Amino acid sequence: MINFKFADIGEGIHEGVVLKWHYDVGDTVEEGETIVVIETDKVNAEIPAPESGILKKKGAEVGETIHVGEVLAVIDDGSGDDEEEAPNDESAEKAEKPTDNDASDDDDDDDDESSTKTESAGESGASVVGSVEVSDEVMPASNEHSASKQEASDTKKALATPFVRKLAKDKGIDINTIKGSGPEGRVMKKDVEASDASSEQTASSSAKTTTTRPSYDMPKVREDGTRREKITKLRQSIVKAMDRSNALIPATTVMDEFDVSEMVKFREKQKNIVGDDVKITYLPLIMKAVLLTLKEFPVFNASFDHENEEIIYKDYYNIGIAVDTPDGLIVPNIKDADQKSIIELAKESQSLAQKARDRKVSLDDLKDTTFSVTNYGAFGAKLGTPVINHPEVAILGMGAIEKKPVVIDGEIEVRDIFPVSLSVDHRIIDGGDAGRFMVKLKAYLNDPMLLLLS
Repeated sequence: MINFKFADIGEGIHEGVVLKWHYDVGDTVEEGETIVVIETDKVNAEIPAPESGILKKKGAEVGETIHVGEVLAVIDDGSGDDEEEAPNDESAEKAEKPTDNDASDDDDDDDDESSTKTESAGESGASVVGSVEVSDEVMPASNEHSASKQEASDTKKALATPFVRKLAKDKGIDINTIKGSGPEGRVMKKDVEASDASSEQTASSSAKTTTTRPSYDMPKVREDGTRREKITKLRQSIVKAMDRSNALIPATTVMDEFDVSEMVKFREKQKNIVGDDVKITYLPLIMKAVLLTLKEFPVFNASFDHENEEIIYKDYYNIGIAVDTPDGLIVPNIKDADQKSIIELAKESQSLAQKARDRKVSLDDLKDTTFSVTNYGAFGAKLGTPVINHPEVAILGMGAIEKKPVVIDGEIEVRDIFPVSLSVDHRIIDGGDAGRFMVKLKAYLNDPMLLLLS
């Protein structure tokens, strides 16, 4: 029997909401198949089965919250072990009993660390990234008792095996507060479970408290004529990001209009040359111009360590693309964008945008962005003041390209005009720097051949 736990998938994710179960209790699942989709504040994680077997129990239903470390599913893999019963075989008994060959207290930390890798019979190390290897050998006895009784009294360190310590840690219980019922006061598995049951009854809130996922149905009108609706996990993440940016970054925005008539002609000639698997839009051309400009103004690709008063320059260029989705704004990034051709930028930006809309972006797609672009022109808007995505120090906003009459050499001509907004962190980027950045970017977009020669 496998206790399949919701593991820490990184990026500060501590909980998620069950979005969809692909199997019901009693169904047979195959190893590697997605059994459940978990909505977090960053991504929708498709969780694969760690082993083949029969789904015996769900740790949370659709709309309920599951926390890291909690059992997500119980799968019967045919081993015959019952995860609810304490191990009672001879090996387990030996593991609970002290021996004369125990090491000193100095090795306690090693025992605690090893407990994250090896568990006793009947417990599985399965997680969202697959099964952790579980040892079949007898786990060595805990060694705390070898210290003198006086030392044990002074430190009040609980006697327990690594397995029991890990069990208490998973349940969020300080094992040193539990009164053990085993030999010499050793804390047993049943003691941890009894303490957990007691704390659930008395705690004002519990890590296993579930919340109902917001309904997509329109909320009912209240007596005062208002409606209230809980925001989604993604929207919660956006709220935090905007609050952080507004609180930490004194931003200023520089706006201009670029004559991109030559770029429009260039794109019209090239868009039908490449294959059907890629569409040359203006975005990859603009991204290429941005990358070339960043190389000349590296501070725009940096971040600022306010506490240590240091500018962190980065020799890699991961360009974030703000993608509008039904659930809110998601900003995946193209890794090492400066090493990619215009066609490669076009392919990858289209792929990332589709993954974002389908909520299939990975955490790696969202990490380590160095500079972002946002295209509100896709919805007909001209100018805006884009919000910097902390810890970045700049973001480029792109408006809709439209034809306008302009005066060139005393003559009125109709040209393709591109409105641009550049928001910068005024702590390390001054208005002059922003202006020079815009002038160089304009030069690249005015003459698209420079994008191919640079």
